[in-house]
Amino acid sequence: MSNRPKPDDRSDNVEKLQDMVQNTIENIEKAEETMQFASPEEREKIREKNKRREEAIAAMRAEIRDEAAARENAYQ
Repeated sequence: MSNRPKPDDRSDNVEKLQDMVQNTIENIEKAEETMQFASPEEREKIREKNKRREEAIAAMRAEIRDEAAARENAYQ
């Protein structure tokens, strides 16, 4: 039995990335809900983390576009 790597299966990358975007949006919403009970320092940390989450969403959406284009071109 050889230790060959698994073949690159990108067929569901778009769906996985879309799920990740949705989960991140939900995390932002939950964090914003907790802000009303947070101290000023905690609110600032939440704002900073949500800003990073927004940046991650933008990157994931760009990757979704790239993966969708690659899928249309049959990953050539």
